[in-house]
This record gives sequence, structure tokens and C-alpha cells, in this order.
Amino acid sequence: MKQIEKLARTHNLSDFKWIEPKTITPRHWVRAKCVYGCPRYGKKACCPPEAPSVAECKAFFAEYRSGLFYHLTKRFTDPNKRFTWAKEVNEAVLAWEREVFLLGYHKAFAFTAAPCNLCDPCKNTKSGCQNPLMARPTLEAFGVDVFATARKIGYPIQVLKGYNEETNRYGLLLVE
Repeated sequence: MKQIEKLARTHNLSDFKWIEPKTITPRHWVRAKCVYGCPRYGKKACCPPEAPSVAECKAFFAEYRSGLFYHLTKRFTDPNKRFTWAKEVNEAVLAWEREVFLLGYHKAFAFTAAPCNLCDPCKNTKSGCQNPLMARPTLEAFGVDVFATARKIGYPIQVLKGYNEETNRYGLLLVE
């Protein structure tokens, strides 16, 4: 576990806590927010409707014993800069996942802190994905109530009223 933490820090992921993935319960209401409120719905290969069902997501988390829940903060003076930042963070998380895999954790799987934006434009489906080895979902795509999960382990999170407010982003690396 110390090796995984050290690798996280080398990728600028220094604020994290270990959690038991079985404590994560995907919720249908989170999926409904994707379907009826997210502008990316149906437009990203890592987002619903391309994501597994809520029941499948619950079963997925139950297959892991450990996860490193990570926290990132950022304030944007220009809201359009959030896409560049998200891409950089996602690439770092994917590099970290690969290094953990190469340490012998063959089940390592990362959830990114921001929607996948490796390709522009996205092909919208998993079968059309241009980077299937690197594409990863967010926790929200898997139905996770990130607000409840973050609060349960003592992290700050709130609904933002504008892009000038500091954002708290969360992701997860599952290991076994």
C-alpha cells in the first residue's frame, strides 16, 4: 500500500484515503441525473448509456477489497481551462493505474476525477472509442453518490454556484 501511495504522489495525487469499495453503493438517482441533466449523456464512450447498469456497478465494487479515494482541488479564472486541466489529471491517473498494475496489482482500475476527454471529438460509444486502453469512467458514471462518499470519509464537497469557486474533484483507484 505504501508503494501505491508513493506512486500517487509522483503523479501529483497527494490527498487521498483508503476505503473499502464494498461501502460504495451505486444509486439509481445518480444515474437519473446523468440521463436527465448531463449535457454529456450519450456523447461520451465512458458515460451512460455506455456505462454498466447500476446493479452491475454495485457488483463490480464488491469484487474489490481496497481503493484509494483521491481528492483534487482547483479554482479556474477561465472556465474553459477546466478541460485542459481535466485531461492532464486524467492522463496522470491513467499513468498511475498502469504503474500499480505493473507492481503486480492485476485488478487495478481507475475512476477519473473528470469525464474522459482524451479525444476530441469523442466517438460516443465504447465500440467506436479511439483510446479503449485509456478510456475510464467517472464515479458518477458508475452511479456513485460522490457527495455522500466524500463526506463519509471527511472530505469537503458542495454544490458550486459559479466557475470562480474552488472545485473539489474526486476519483478512485481500485486495487486487489
